[in-house]
Amino acid sequence: MNRNTLPSSLPRNLAIAYAALMAYACLYPLAGWRDSGLPLFDYLWAPWPRYFILEDFLFNILGYLPFGFLAAAALPAGRPAWRGVARITVLAALLSLGLETLQNLLPSRIASNLDVGANVLGGLLGAMLGIRWGQDWFGPRGIIHRWRTAWIIGGRTGEAGLVLLALWLLSQLSATDLLFSSGNLRQLLGIAGPLPFSPERFIAFDTALTAASILAVGLFARCMMRARNPLPIVLLLALGIAAKSVATATFFEPSAPLAWLTPGAERGLAIGCALLAAALLLPRLAQHALAGTALLGATALVNLMPDNPYLAYNRQLAQLSNVLNFHGLTEWVDSLWPFAALAYLSALGLWRGEHLSAKAGERRQGL
Repeated sequence: MNRNTLPSSLPRNLAIAYAALMAYACLYPLAGWRDSGLPLFDYLWAPWPRYFILEDFLFNILGYLPFGFLAAAALPAGRPAWRGVARITVLAALLSLGLETLQNLLPSRIASNLDVGANVLGGLLGAMLGIRWGQDWFGPRGIIHRWRTAWIIGGRTGEAGLVLLALWLLSQLSATDLLFSSGNLRQLLGIAGPLPFSPERFIAFDTALTAASILAVGLFARCMMRARNPLPIVLLLALGIAAKSVATATFFEPSAPLAWLTPGAERGLAIGCALLAAALLLPRLAQHALAGTALLGATALVNLMPDNPYLAYNRQLAQLSNVLNFHGLTEWVDSLWPFAALAYLSALGLWRGEHLSAKAGERRQGL
């Protein structure tokens, strides 16, 4: 087989990771398993539901569309298109059927044949789009490959960094009004805040948290980049702001997607961007150390700061769709992301240290 027809490992890895995320979102909260006593597959022959929510139907289609696209992009080029679409559609159907059937064992979930149909449709549409444009994006000469070669360090180290950045964007869809915050173990474990609320205290914490988070995420992205051009970092932060606005409109105020822009967040944005611009001029080693320090600082701040009582979580609004169950996934990602990022930075620093030591040894031997 020609090397140019070999599938890229990136879309395959992304498809596997996305399937795992879908499984978690569909089976959340992963507690209370029990046998209802009814046949597991009875839901497949159930009549049309009396209450039909269009948002849920569209959500189930869109949820499987990226999976179909990525799976199609991972297929070798030159194969019959219809065969690839058929295989991926069957794979999406088996995945959906398995997850919906497992929902029969969860008291908080309801298995639905309509959801299976929507998932299969989403997988089919994604596969068709992936067959048509997957190689243009993920092929050996595709947009992603060219961009990654030009901007991101090579090998699995670069792929792991890209996955972590994608998870960071996912974490911004969690139901929290704090911009770019992550690592809130106190909220995950249901622990009360250690400090009482006061406007001055909250603004000060919010300012410091936002500034530290911008510095941490921006330098984390810089550590896995080849070039010094700040454009990808600016784009990453803009996508994070867009994701936070979507989450705010979904979980808090649908008419005010920018409700997260508190006085503290506004000041933190200005300070954080100024600090990041200055830090991008530093040597790579200093940026690496500063990224880890900022991550630790932001994680400590988010666990110490008082809760904001003025922006209440709108559970009734979130329950209008599957977004509430999706929040269970984003909450875990949001809470654990900085620790995974710190581990990555440590491994990356160790790899670079060994690489530099090896180069130094080669130079000494050449003298």
